[in-house]
Amino acid sequence: MEEITTQESTPQTTLATWWETVSFPGKENYRVDESGQLLQNATGSFKERTVSTLSADNPDITLKALKDKYAEVETRWKELQTEWDAAEDKLKLIGKIERMKDYMQHTAAVGAIDTIEKQLAGYDAELNKLGEQNYQAKLKIAEQAEALADSDNWKETTQAFKDIADQWKHVGHTDKQRNDELWNRIEAAKNKFYDRKRQNQEDVNKELLQNLDLKMELVDKAEKLAQSESWKETTEGFHNLMEEWKKTGRTLHDKNEELWHRFITAKNVFFDRKKGHFDTIQTEQEANYIAKQALVEKAAALRDSTEWGPTAQAFTELMEEWKKIGRVPADKADEQWNAFIGAKEHFFQAKKQHSETVKVSLQDNYAQKLALVRRAEALQHSNQWREATDELMELMEEWKKIGPVPREHNNDIWEKFSTARKKFFERKDANREHRKQQFEKHKHQRLQQNKDFVRKLEDELKDEEERLADFKDGIQNITPGHKEVELRAHLEKLISQTENKIKHKLEKLAEARKQLQETEAKAREDKPNNNSQQGEEA
Repeated sequence: MEEITTQESTPQTTLATWWETVSFPGKENYRVDESGQLLQNATGSFKERTVSTLSADNPDITLKALKDKYAEVETRWKELQTEWDAAEDKLKLIGKIERMKDYMQHTAAVGAIDTIEKQLAGYDAELNKLGEQNYQAKLKIAEQAEALADSDNWKETTQAFKDIADQWKHVGHTDKQRNDELWNRIEAAKNKFYDRKRQNQEDVNKELLQNLDLKMELVDKAEKLAQSESWKETTEGFHNLMEEWKKTGRTLHDKNEELWHRFITAKNVFFDRKKGHFDTIQTEQEANYIAKQALVEKAAALRDSTEWGPTAQAFTELMEEWKKIGRVPADKADEQWNAFIGAKEHFFQAKKQHSETVKVSLQDNYAQKLALVRRAEALQHSNQWREATDELMELMEEWKKIGPVPREHNNDIWEKFSTARKKFFERKDANREHRKQQFEKHKHQRLQQNKDFVRKLEDELKDEEERLADFKDGIQNITPGHKEVELRAHLEKLISQTENKIKHKLEKLAEARKQLQETEAKAREDKPNNNSQQGEEA
């Protein structure tokens, strides 16, 4: 009867019995279900989830790995606590707090997570309070901007908007939605003011921008052709592109130099490759054999390695090199390939036997990188350019320090992380370019306004001088009579008034010409990087 009972026992019964016997801090936060899944119970903001799958053959090993991993979790948590206690501006830690919460929801570890959850909830409450204080401060700044939108004091209000931008920078973090709403109110008020101020300003030179688009298209085509192996067709293609380049007019100086460098570089890359191709094609297969034989020897030296991660990467790199080398003589190909792949398969068979031991670490690495991905995705729409850039650089440094993740997640998680970073930096570059173009537009308009003002004063001065000449001529030709004295006095008064006007206008014209010279000199001295900075201040 005892033998029958043993045969009818199931892994689930064994795991359930085993679970009753184990003890560790925080066990009340977990349970084992009938299918052998180790589950984390819902705790505060932490949702119920599956931590790991237990095997009836070795549950103690898996549990030990999970408990050991929790010791690392506690270490990370204590580091965050220490940083929190020392931080003067705790809102700067919001990203790390969010990543810790996300990490705790996915980590492959078991322990007293309820304690950490409660403390995280307290941190959240304090961050919300600080964020609300910052929101109120930014609300006052937005209301101040809106009050200035209809001002006619152009110089003072322009400076006031600059001061508002500085004030905004010194106010701490608040949630993105409300931050964007307030900033949009400020931008709307500022735009309304500057639209009224810039009524006579001209548009950016359309011809330069059209030529810029045409040359960018030519560069894109050239760079796409640079790696072509259709030697004859591509040579003709580069000839046609060069003719099109010559026919295209001038564009913005700094952009023209950059595009020409890219264009000629792509052209040189193609023709260098073309020359090398025809120089080496006759000896290529023998050279490929020698190169691959070196890879076979490297693979043989690695076949018994127990440095799993580095050696696996080394085999991956060897395989990538192998793929890049190309064909070898047919009579040697099979023998050489079998030697190479045999060493590789020997290593990975041994690595496969070892993989169960590192399974928990791989899952934990995935949880860490997933937290970084979600934070990067939260930052990709940020307009806090400097702060978001610093944090994204910090995320990349953390990413580099984290080990590999399960293979099925590797490409997807990197793609998400890379895409979020790329989107943010593309938005940042576009914003910088927009501000630069706006500054250039404003600079040319200011210069034209000064020129127009000088011409207007010159015309007015000419009119006054002609009027003075008429008065003087009139006084010389007064007809004698009973009104001679009265008429002479009247003309002398007009002459005196006109001379005063001429004197005043000469002074005003001298000042206007001086301002025009200063504006023209400054325009010549301005450089692209200064333009960008001034565009930001405007």
